[in-house]
Amino acid sequence: LRSYLRDESSRLRRLRRFYEKVQALHQDPKASVDNPLLAFSLIKRLHSDWPNVVYSDEATRNTQALHAGLREVEQELPGAEDLEGAARALMRLQDVYVLSVKGLASGVFQRAGHPPLYSPGRRISLSADDCFHVGKVAYDTGDYYHSIAWLEEAVSLFRLSYGSWNLEDRSSLEDALDHLAFSYFMAGNISHALSLSREFLRYDPSNKRVSRNVAKYKKLLEMGTGASGTGRGAVVPHHRCALLMPSLVLPLPPQAASEQLLHLSCSYETNSSPYLLLQPAKKELVRIQPYVALYHDFITDAEAETIKGLAGPWLQRSVVASGEKQQKAEYRISKSAWLKDTADPVVRALDRRIAAVTGLDLRPPYAEYLQVVNYGLGGHYEPHFDHATSRKSPLYRMKSGNRIATIMIYLSAVEAGGSTAFIYANFSVPVVKNAALFWWNLRRNGNGDGDTLHAGCPVLAGDKWVANKWIHEHGQEFRRPCSADPQD
Repeated sequence: LRSYLRDESSRLRRLRRFYEKVQALHQDPKASVDNPLLAFSLIKRLHSDWPNVVYSDEATRNTQALHAGLREVEQELPGAEDLEGAARALMRLQDVYVLSVKGLASGVFQRAGHPPLYSPGRRISLSADDCFHVGKVAYDTGDYYHSIAWLEEAVSLFRLSYGSWNLEDRSSLEDALDHLAFSYFMAGNISHALSLSREFLRYDPSNKRVSRNVAKYKKLLEMGTGASGTGRGAVVPHHRCALLMPSLVLPLPPQAASEQLLHLSCSYETNSSPYLLLQPAKKELVRIQPYVALYHDFITDAEAETIKGLAGPWLQRSVVASGEKQQKAEYRISKSAWLKDTADPVVRALDRRIAAVTGLDLRPPYAEYLQVVNYGLGGHYEPHFDHATSRKSPLYRMKSGNRIATIMIYLSAVEAGGSTAFIYANFSVPVVKNAALFWWNLRRNGNGDGDTLHAGCPVLAGDKWVANKWIHEHGQEFRRPCSADPQD
């Protein structure tokens, strides 16, 4: 685009010079004819110079160069799925962090009565067209709760600039009013659908479809259907992610809280491993039930960058276990790649470190390869267990039992959001760069620990990278033996 603007600007400057030259020569039309030199130059210009200007191929060549540049990168550009995913990410952030659409559109990430969750260095606002496209994604799937909120903002912004034309706008006030009216109708608010449709007809009075809608809405109101004519009532958000809101995490009763705090500690751990004698692990015990520990400075910045660099070319949309298969799902939005310990000495060293800190056997097939995950715009993972809850799960294909433990390493910092929330246990752990979060998925009796239900909260700002290592039951019989109490 920069090259196109430069070339077109040069072409237009030459045109302007030609115009100014002609204008200067012919300020007195009679003189042009009287002076034989001027007469000759006029005839020459009209015969050859002017057609050369009109039929110049330069403008076409510049446009073709712009098109060729687009074709070179077209395969790498975002597609319709990416645009829809980005719109859904904004709606997810709106729900989970209870952000107002008006605030988001003006670049503010704030809940009413709370300090901002995130204050960007440069405040960016959304245009009316931007808001329309977010609302349209919701509208196309029948999600009228979100379509109403975003289309209302689009209508409000389009009204402010009505009559002005923007090159990048693909929608208009009429489009926004049309979609918003039908959204209100589907939500049961017929009177508002009627007033919006009437406003639409002020701009496009010949539209027969909207005229028929107006007649239909009037008839429904005359019949006494009122503001809830469809019987649908209010449309409410349906995201299960709303469970993750920090404000919904309930405090422990005073006695339980004090008992938990008495046993929580920070310590240097060697775990009887020679590997940790010179540099013990910095362990913070986050929770006793479920047992969750955070190991600070578990990896270095250089190691984190190496792992991200190794995984980058192999990143694919993350999948989840579904019965006996694995598939993509809306409740897990991320990209992931798997790294063998042979991929790089850093990965091999990381495996040794995990084995030393946990005291578990990571030799194949007792542990899975290192999974590197990238959560981008609004990336999240709704509540789930890491261990299999069915014997038909693909996890059992390794023939090494269920996932006994998880260690999750934070490879990057996140400006806002992205916490790991343990739903039933009622606490969350924020992203701590270069730290590793460890927990047991199974109780000592081999049953799954229900308190490990956890989720990755949506990334509000930044780019979240984690590396997961899942360790299986087999091979750990003497490292984490069963308890004498079958209930343990």
